[in-house]
Amino acid sequence: MIKSANSNCYLMPNYAFQPSNGTTLTEQLLFSRGHKTKEAQDAFLSPDYDRGIHDPFLLKDMDVAVERIVRAIKNNERIVVYGDFDADGVPASVLMHDFFKKISYTNFSNYIPHRHLEGFGLHKDAISKVKEEGAQLLITLDCGITDVDEVDFANSLGIDVIITDHHLPGPELPQAVAVVDPKRADCSYPFDMLCGAGVAFKLVQGLLAYDRSHENVWNVKEGWEKWLLDMVGIATLSDMVPLHGENRVLAYFGLKVLRKSPRLGLVKLLKSLDIKQQHLVEDDIGFLITPRINAASRMANPMDAFNMLTAATDEEAERTVTFLNTLNVERKSAVAVMMKEIKKKVEGRDLTSKSVFVLGNPNWKPSLLGLVATSLVREYDRPVFLWGRSEDGTLKGSTRSDGRVDIVQLMRAVPREIFIDFGGHVMSGGFSLTDDHVHRFEDELCTAHDSLSKQEINSSVLIDARITSNDVTWDLFSTIEKLAPFGEANPKPLFMVENVVLTNAKTFGKTGDHFEVTFTGAKAKKLSAIKFFIEDNEIYKNLKPGDKVHLVANLEKSMFRNFPELRLRIVDILPA
Repeated sequence: MIKSANSNCYLMPNYAFQPSNGTTLTEQLLFSRGHKTKEAQDAFLSPDYDRGIHDPFLLKDMDVAVERIVRAIKNNERIVVYGDFDADGVPASVLMHDFFKKISYTNFSNYIPHRHLEGFGLHKDAISKVKEEGAQLLITLDCGITDVDEVDFANSLGIDVIITDHHLPGPELPQAVAVVDPKRADCSYPFDMLCGAGVAFKLVQGLLAYDRSHENVWNVKEGWEKWLLDMVGIATLSDMVPLHGENRVLAYFGLKVLRKSPRLGLVKLLKSLDIKQQHLVEDDIGFLITPRINAASRMANPMDAFNMLTAATDEEAERTVTFLNTLNVERKSAVAVMMKEIKKKVEGRDLTSKSVFVLGNPNWKPSLLGLVATSLVREYDRPVFLWGRSEDGTLKGSTRSDGRVDIVQLMRAVPREIFIDFGGHVMSGGFSLTDDHVHRFEDELCTAHDSLSKQEINSSVLIDARITSNDVTWDLFSTIEKLAPFGEANPKPLFMVENVVLTNAKTFGKTGDHFEVTFTGAKAKKLSAIKFFIEDNEIYKNLKPGDKVHLVANLEKSMFRNFPELRLRIVDILPA
């Protein structure tokens, strides 16, 4: 194990670029990611749509949901598609919109709750509103699994509800017509880690399969639904679900469809970002597309992102793309201002005695706090809890883990009266607080954290292989590329490039907060390695030509100025 000056711990492999045990680098990479048999490795390397996509009717209640929607369509009932406001729920809403348009059904509408004014999940006010507009059937996407009271309310108004979700159910399921969620305890679906748009896609698959096996009145060509994989791909790569099993297939073919997608808004967005659509990769989604979808709900209205992805004319596509790009700039600016304010608040404070970083301001926008918390976790190496005040006056916040504690477990260890509610995953979550107990929040979290942290937790990062600068070649990149797309549970291979002698080291960017080094590779070829947003890190700023270092880095293909360049993306730099 090696520990860097940044306190990052790296587990070193006992093999170099060519493993000594007779396995290839590809096999070793697959094995370390859990694909341990030849059959599993072959299936991962060569995703097969027909074999990798499961029968939608294996999902509990899918048959009931399909039959109810078919009946609604036959009777021309008013259908409302109610989706979440993030980069999973919005694409899910888009694909359901596309399905109804494809079968020429017009008596439907999409409803996406406002992040600030309404918040996540089903809301009684929204249900009352759609009832006034004549709703008879409401279909949720990426939400609703714990909204027991809200579904009861809809039932009392004569609205049937179909829940499609992928979150964990609560102790009681909503009394909906159908509850389609692979995480239901009584659901025997072979893969329970679909994202919300993945479940929505299964619903469309089920509807089309039902129609084709019965009257075939919609006359939708076999395989048309694959064009919806662009939305499933965005959602799967955005929602941090593990990229194995069915998700691997959905992400793999989702990217293929995205590279050909005729969506006007998507085409205009990629053009505005100077991305060649045919070269689109998962990083483009994670760093450029997802933030713009989320910027709509964080800074304005989630329907702005929905309208961009469903734009029917060049004019609408141009207008919505321009607006989302503007919102994203405003989002970046707001986050930067908040970060500056936080750093000023903690300047001079001794944080060593606090095991959890806790800070709040009633003027902070809750929708931005998750982005800020993510940056602060890296900087202060401890769990971060930030809170602000929402439009309805409630104190709401976001939290991120440092990887050494389950964030939901930590919140459960705090006295229950502190929270109005909370939820999330191992690494991140959200919460709302009572004004009466906010002054106790930091102390209670630190006490809870210190009791939980007595257990030994391994937070080391695994280096996949040790290589030299001569090994950084297009052949190595081709080996790595076979495992793409990368994401949750399928991380980019991480290499220790040993004994690199720097030929140059410099900062770049408008404010000098990015960093690049150059060195010599095989056949005296000049290679570069970059890192974005080094901030005030002296480790990077003190490097100079002639220094010998070990680079912890990923290998990537840059298409900057539409020219392919092989380079490294720096994760860390260690002294040689």
